[in-house]
Amino acid sequence: MSKMRIYELAKQLGVANKELMEKMKSVGMEANSHMSMIEESDADKIRKLYQPTQKAEEPKKEAPKQEVKEQHKGNQQKDAPKQDNRNKGENKKAQDGKNPQNNNQNKNNNQNKNQNNNAQNNQNQGKKDKKGKGKKDQKPRENPLERRRREMEEEAALLAELEALEAAEKAAEPVIKSIPASISVKELAEVLGKKGSDLVMALMKKGQMLNINATLDFDTAAAIAEDYNVILEQEEEKDILETVFAEEEDDEKDLKERPPVVVVMGHVDHGKTSLLDAIRHSNVTKGEAGGITQHIGAYTVQIDGKPITFLDTPGHEAFTAMRMRGAQITDIAILVVAADDGVMPQTVEAINHAKAAGVEIIVAINKMDKPSANPDRVKQELVEYGLVAEDWGGQTICVPVSAVTKEGLDSLLEMIILVAEMKELKANPNKHARGAIVEAQLDKGRGPVATVLVQNGTLQVGDPIVAGAAYGKIRAMTDDKGRRVKKAGPSTPVEILGLSEVPSAGDSFYVAENDKQARQVAESIIAKNRENMIKETPQKVSLDDLFSQIQSGNMKELNIVVKADVQGSVEAVRQSLERLSNEEVRVRIIHGGVGAITESDVMLASASNAIIIGFNVRPEPAAKAFADEEKVDVRLYRVIYNAIEDITAAMKGLLDPVFEEQVLGHAEVRQLFKASGVGTIAGSYVKDGKFVRNCQVRIIRDGIVVYEGDLESLKRFKDDVKEVAAGYECGLVFKKFNDVKEGDWIEAYTMVEVPR
Repeated sequence: MSKMRIYELAKQLGVANKELMEKMKSVGMEANSHMSMIEESDADKIRKLYQPTQKAEEPKKEAPKQEVKEQHKGNQQKDAPKQDNRNKGENKKAQDGKNPQNNNQNKNNNQNKNQNNNAQNNQNQGKKDKKGKGKKDQKPRENPLERRRREMEEEAALLAELEALEAAEKAAEPVIKSIPASISVKELAEVLGKKGSDLVMALMKKGQMLNINATLDFDTAAAIAEDYNVILEQEEEKDILETVFAEEEDDEKDLKERPPVVVVMGHVDHGKTSLLDAIRHSNVTKGEAGGITQHIGAYTVQIDGKPITFLDTPGHEAFTAMRMRGAQITDIAILVVAADDGVMPQTVEAINHAKAAGVEIIVAINKMDKPSANPDRVKQELVEYGLVAEDWGGQTICVPVSAVTKEGLDSLLEMIILVAEMKELKANPNKHARGAIVEAQLDKGRGPVATVLVQNGTLQVGDPIVAGAAYGKIRAMTDDKGRRVKKAGPSTPVEILGLSEVPSAGDSFYVAENDKQARQVAESIIAKNRENMIKETPQKVSLDDLFSQIQSGNMKELNIVVKADVQGSVEAVRQSLERLSNEEVRVRIIHGGVGAITESDVMLASASNAIIIGFNVRPEPAAKAFADEEKVDVRLYRVIYNAIEDITAAMKGLLDPVFEEQVLGHAEVRQLFKASGVGTIAGSYVKDGKFVRNCQVRIIRDGIVVYEGDLESLKRFKDDVKEVAAGYECGLVFKKFNDVKEGDWIEAYTMVEVPR
């Protein structure tokens, strides 16, 4: 009999995987995961369980519509009499209103007649008294003494009322309010519940000539407030950065489903870009005239009405550089592995990055159209790194695809939707937006342009935004298809205009309350220099202070990145160091690789608060500089036991004073000379620093140390010299070593004792 997976049946029935699994368990069927297989007969039984509910729901849906129609008719009938009553009321008012008008007219006519009679009488009297001509119908003149007495009585009553109010205020319990260290007169008036002008007048009476915008210190404001029976307390100064960046906990009711954010990683030549192009063209371009121009580094693909957001950024940058800034923006990682090539060093690095970030991994086995494709070999190699395919009894989803023939793309996208559904990705769209800057650039016509990924809330045109040291008001937003949009919800990538400067890729962005706050936050960030930012970040671990961190309880896990010259050494070091774990601290190897220590290794160590241990390898110059900048502890060894002893001693707090090597300079071998009795002379050009007689040297070939020992002689032309500076040529002879080749890199160093 044929079998099918649970998620396929859920898709047919149109129900969620979890709901179907619970239903199966309730009827006694096994349902371990959404990928479990079930018999066709069991599937038929489950279909029958869902059929009656679907039929019963149909008549129920029609009933409410009829009720609504009946209610609507009833409402119309009720509304009709109301309108009639309103009309009747208006008519009554109009009729009643006629009588008062007539009455008023009659009264006015009578008053006018009386006034005319009085006026004639007054004119007759006015002939005798000329001074009284212009003073008709006036009150008799008040005696000045009586007027003065009356005014004094009114003033006394008013003063008594004011005293009573003041006494009541004093008798009442004082009000306690909080203000900042400095406050303006206007703001203080608002706190006291008075008018600004009244407070300015009160201050003038006390001899303080201050305007409404003057700034008062806390003591002055407190003294003024005591007169109004208010006790002021100085509120704690809150850091504006903490206020803006503080993340509020969302209520479960406000959370809504959001699309997954997917990053594609893998080795350079394994078809990562081709796969992205194939997904974009096969799913984005459908139904679009003339195709779509991808404007920004992130885009959205619709699968069965469900969107997926793809990040078109290099995998290592997306994971490490953004993790360093505390922004975890990806939910699912697609690991692209070529079927004909297998697992490569960068593939291993990508796996470790994804695991360190705690992101779900889906393996896409690409180039299945090639004759030499061998997916089983890829699965076998992945097992070594803890990724066991589902058909081999593991948890990792492996999908064979071909970017050329587009084979398996639908299946891959379906699996992404499935994993996202099981992860239950949710966000609250009804709040101020926050997210991450994917990339940013300066456009000649538009100014600073930033591509942002909204992680929470909804971003709208006109929002005041802060992104690192940049701030501004969003003037315009464009989606991944180049269309103007007014708002963007969670997991939506958009391109925004209106920032004051170009922000750094990987910075977080926040929406402020207003323009003023956005500017203040940006200025605060600019004001905080690099040293303060380093102090606030978690302290980098090093072997020197490891014991003190363990004692203080800060260190529960010691992360280590191991690099060696051969794979066997990596495994040996991994096993030896992991055995050192004890109850207080666990040693964890987060990455092991072959070759020189690169910038990517330092970046991973910095993000994961790890130390780097190298065996027979050297860090690249750029990696060394980056490690110093990021304060990452890099330890280099020739013998495995030295590393084990150092870490054991560090964990026990027994590190002795050691010698630290001080690099003097570097030289490149350009020509070789043979001399009898001397051996091979390396004609070299000093690139930087200087070479000193009797110093120690290290010969590096292709990033691997091939010799480490003493410099036997240092000559310039035929003369022995004490030192040779940068920019000069010299002849070098090494003690008991003649296997020098042109192009070798020589590093000169000396050992300096460093007290602990």
